[in-house]
This record gives sequence, C-alpha cells and structure tokens, in this order.
Amino acid sequence: MKLHEYQAKRVFAEAGIPTPDAELAETVDAAVDAAEAIGYPVAIKAQVQVGGRGKAGGIKLVDDADEAREAADEILGMDLKGYHVDRVLVEEAVDFTNELYVGVTMDRGEGKPVAMVSTRGGVNIEEVAAEDPDAIAREHVDPAFGMHPYQARKAVYDAGVDRDVANDVASVLTTLYDLWEAKDGSDAEINPLMVTSDDEVIAADAVMNIDGDALFRQPELAEMQEEAAEDDLEAKANDYGFDYVRLDGNVGIIGNGAGLVMTTLDLVDHYGGAPANFLDIGGGAKAERVTNALDMVFSDENVDAVVFNIFGGITRGDEVAQGINEALEQFDEIPKRVVVRLAGTNAEEGMEILNTDLVTVEKTLEDAVQRAVEYAEEDS
Repeated sequence: MKLHEYQAKRVFAEAGIPTPDAELAETVDAAVDAAEAIGYPVAIKAQVQVGGRGKAGGIKLVDDADEAREAADEILGMDLKGYHVDRVLVEEAVDFTNELYVGVTMDRGEGKPVAMVSTRGGVNIEEVAAEDPDAIAREHVDPAFGMHPYQARKAVYDAGVDRDVANDVASVLTTLYDLWEAKDGSDAEINPLMVTSDDEVIAADAVMNIDGDALFRQPELAEMQEEAAEDDLEAKANDYGFDYVRLDGNVGIIGNGAGLVMTTLDLVDHYGGAPANFLDIGGGAKAERVTNALDMVFSDENVDAVVFNIFGGITRGDEVAQGINEALEQFDEIPKRVVVRLAGTNAEEGMEILNTDLVTVEKTLEDAVQRAVEYAEEDS
C-alpha cells in the first residue's frame, strides 16, 4: 500500500520530522484559500503516486493569488503520466541552500534493512545509484536491535553531510527508520530533505509504502487505503483479485506466478524494452480470468504490446490456450498485439490450439519477450 505525499507527511510530522505547513485542496478555490492562509510563496503539488511530477508540470511555485489560481486550474484534472489529478497539496515554499536524500528499505541481497543518505537529493535517486553508487552512503541494520545512534551518525558522515546539520539529519534518519519498522514499511524516504539558510532541515517530500500483508497490524494506516488508491487500474486489480503494480513502460506483462512475472519483467528490460506493469493472475487461466487480465492491460494507455507468459502446472497448457482464445474472441477489436508463450503441462497441445489470427505464438520466453518489445517499438 502506497501513501500519498500528504498522508506520508502527516505520519512523519506526528513522529517529529519537520515538514512545511500545508493544506490539501480538491478545488481551485480551496487551493487559493489555502495559499492565502499559508502565505506566499507556496508550492502547489499534484497528489498522485508517480515520480517526476515537477518535470511533467505537476508541481508549480507561485507568488500570489492569481498565479495560485492559474496553477491549481492547470494541475487539477490533468492527466499526469496516466494518473488523474483530483487533489493538490498547497505547501509553504522552503528557502533552501541544499537538498539531501534519506531513505530506508530492505536490502534483500543482504537480508537486512538498509538506511541510506546522500547529498544528491532532489533528483531521481535511482539514477544516482546507477551512475554514481558511491554518492549514496549505506548502513545495514540488524532488525533484532534496530538502528543504533552511531549508525545514523556514520551514514551521515560517510555521505559528507555538512557538520552544521549532521546531527539533525541523523535524527531524521533515526526517526525514519523507527517509523519504517513500527509501521511495517517496505520503503520510506525523504527526497529532498531540504537544508535552509538557518541550518534547519525540512522534509519537502515524503514517501511511505506499507506492506499490504501487515495492514491488519496498522488499522490507522488501513483506513487510508481507499483514500490512497492510485488509479482505476489498481482498484480494478483488487476487484479481480490480481497482484498488480503499474509501471512506466509500454510492454504489458501477464503471467501466472510472481517469479514468472518478475523474470518476464527482467527480460523485457534486458532486451531494451520497458515494462508497463506487474500482473500476476495467479493459479489457473480460465477464460474469465484471462479476459479480466487483458481488460486491465488493454485499459492502460501506455501499453503498446502485451506478452503473456504462462507455465502450465496443475492447470494444463491446453486449458490455458482455450481460455486465451475465448478471452480474445470476446473483443470486437484487439487493441494491442499479444504475444503468448506457454510452457509446462500440455504446453505443446496448447500452442497448437492458440488462434494465431489473434495472437503471436513463440516457443521460448526469450523469443516472446523480444517479439513483444519489437511490437511495442513499432506501435509506440
């Protein structure tokens, strides 16, 4: 479960992490009233869970009521990378001299939580990690003991944070880890953590993702779940009972089994494509379930081609193939080209059953992924 920025900031502020004054608004008039109450300049920020909001026009800095009205009118109702904006956060602008990054997540390679600090805040931290990994200081934490104060100080020191704010940044990092642990977090980060001219630190952004399987232990966060619903597709996935995550690419992916889907995602990336989603339809692939999955992927405007990766276990490959045929025959017009790869029980029989007027059939996963990537490039 992903919290919106305003929700995460609420959680952070309650824990003692400094955040700017802010109000949530759903209309242009409410946004202007909020800006007047907070005092200019303010930032008006689209509340959708997607990166790069500023570059996409979803964050604007304004100095007066006319600018606030114009910015709110532009942002509310806009389509931001496939997400409809129906709320904005009107927030006190921060006069900063530096931007830092702090975050906590699980390092599955090490089997431990990891706390991270960087002086390269305010930019895509994934790009920093890929281009200059040494720019991010990392400190692994033993979950049995939690983060020791010296570990927070060491991460801040290793990152090269200025001494004047080092203790405050270490305090924020410690609080962030405590929240991550107490709230059953999967990711928690502040990017940027702004440093002001008075050597104060303020969380100008906030990310808090919660382990959905642990929400029964977090009733106050579970109440935010419907409010934090990301888009119609994810709501639809919940109705269908699918494990679904929306991504930024244009190759739609459907599979039965999380490992199989993850492998497909990795191969799409390996062959130069960009995955549009993670969609695990689970056991079985009867016509209704396949239809629902295709309906979801076809509904994503970013998708230009689809790869269907199914391993027949208890469900036989010929049954899967029949389900795919029946599902596609229900569409008057197939909006995206579909590539299918079957393996496992009765896979050969299934490949023969598949209607090649409706789908492209490939024998290996590598061939299927490469074909889907090619289709996506052609149709984008």
